Amino acid sequence: MVPAPLKTYALLPVTLALIAACAHTPPKPPVVTAPATVVNSPLGTFPVSSSAHGAVSATQPPSELSTPVVPPPEASPVTVRDVTLPATAAAAPGATPDAGANPQGPTQVAGLTPAQYADLFDRMRAGFRLADESEHPQVGAELRWYANNPDYLQRAFSRADLYLYHIVTELERRGMPLEIALLPVVESAFEPYAYSSARASGLWQFIPGTGTTYGLRQDWWYDGRRDITESTRAALDYLQALHDEFNGDWELAIGAYNCGELNMERAVAINRAKGKPIDFWSLKLPKETMAYVPKLLAMKRLVLDPEQFGLEMSPIPNQPYFARVDTHSQVSMKVAAEIAGLSPEELYELNPAFHRWATDPVGPHYLLVPIDVADVFADNISQLTPDQRLGATHYTAVRGDSIVSVAAQFHTTVNVIRELNDIPTRALAVDDDLRVPSAVPELPPKVMLAAARADGRIRSPRPHVQIVRRGESLWAIARRHGMNVNTLAMMNGLHPGDPLRAGQRIRLSSGGSSGGGSHGRRVMYTVREGDTVPEIAKLFQCSVPQLLSWNGLPSHARIHAGQKLRIQVTTHHDG
Repeated sequence: MVPAPLKTYALLPVTLALIAACAHTPPKPPVVTAPATVVNSPLGTFPVSSSAHGAVSATQPPSELSTPVVPPPEASPVTVRDVTLPATAAAAPGATPDAGANPQGPTQVAGLTPAQYADLFDRMRAGFRLADESEHPQVGAELRWYANNPDYLQRAFSRADLYLYHIVTELERRGMPLEIALLPVVESAFEPYAYSSARASGLWQFIPGTGTTYGLRQDWWYDGRRDITESTRAALDYLQALHDEFNGDWELAIGAYNCGELNMERAVAINRAKGKPIDFWSLKLPKETMAYVPKLLAMKRLVLDPEQFGLEMSPIPNQPYFARVDTHSQVSMKVAAEIAGLSPEELYELNPAFHRWATDPVGPHYLLVPIDVADVFADNISQLTPDQRLGATHYTAVRGDSIVSVAAQFHTTVNVIRELNDIPTRALAVDDDLRVPSAVPELPPKVMLAAARADGRIRSPRPHVQIVRRGESLWAIARRHGMNVNTLAMMNGLHPGDPLRAGQRIRLSSGGSSGGGSHGRRVMYTVREGDTVPEIAKLFQCSVPQLLSWNGLPSHARIHAGQKLRIQVTTHHDG
């Protein structure tokens, strides 16, 4: 069979008609609202917690995404009538509850299998196994914060609609507590493009090194830390390994996921040597970690009984949202979206690991698509020629051509030309038959930012400087150049919120070679009212002793507004 032309897909009328027949329109996301009486919940008034984790916080949540979600079933929001806090969540059907667990949880239905629950939240509640710690002050503080910020929960769970069923299913398959399905709320607010100042990325916020350790490849085309299924596999592998290392203590395992196993091992060893308890609450751990586990336990308690805290959550259908379809080789994301009947934005939301115009030529060779179009997509992609798959045309090189000039002529990059034609190093020759993109589509903003971050790992041989224009901020400049605003501020001896003046010079890179290694540069920082030495050290990603040493200050030195501090900024290059 001769495949259809790329632009018309003339031989695919039946499948395209099927796409039209099962086209899905994005319904409204799950409702998470707070009635006006929210401040009168059993936990009292709601001061906003100052703790935050990773790239996303409720005071600075990820931007809204236009993503398809499965419409909720025709059912009333979950209502729990208990007016006192139950002791714990219910145990999973057939599972032995943890010590102190209450087997009569509010959503437990005897005899139901996971597939028989209509609401995914009910299925999760039945599989909650961690001890209830809602009486602990830190858990209570996080509960109050969540209850007082329903907009944050609304955004997180509207994104979770796409991914939560898969995560819950994988946890059940491994016999792990279903509270862990809520960990991405704490890590990333279920934003797959979340990126932290520590360079952690994805739903599960893997840093580059840990991602590599757990099999998440990161290259010019693809970042496995944002791959929905692969990053979930890696996160659960890591958590299971930590659970085994800490003798089955899930609180220690989850804490170690945040601060690292070495920090947790050290804290346990110190308490053991002193004859002190070695449970999570008795250890001396980093401040962020001491808030991290309470955040998860608070989220578990809130999902278990939202009405108890003045919230209302609509059900999420207990059914898969996506299916994985083999693509067999590289394919243009624009072409894949067209033959699946999706917008590019919808396809990238399910496949955020791919941050270029096409999938990675070396794999993985699959895409996630909504389950209702999976069969149609599989049929369509099997009929495409290699050139149709990439939206490619052919160009014959002439005298004077170079890869740079050909890339410019076809509005693409040198890397794309080299990859399409498997010419990693050599120059062009006259009459070379080159595959070139017929049109490289503009990427969605989140994808462009992810690509810019990947490109930013290869530094320019010279420092780049931008002259500030009237009204510009560090946030705007960082966003335009695909940089982390904290890194940009650090490189310029500024705070992320500092105002800029027109004509000011802002460094965009620290220079140095394009190879691996690190490069140092000294900047001057002006102390502002309320600054402390630890806060400044954290801002510039150095230790307190380093900061004191650079400035010849004693260990208990006081600093004052207007004081100038020398900072040695080190920028790492990952060539």
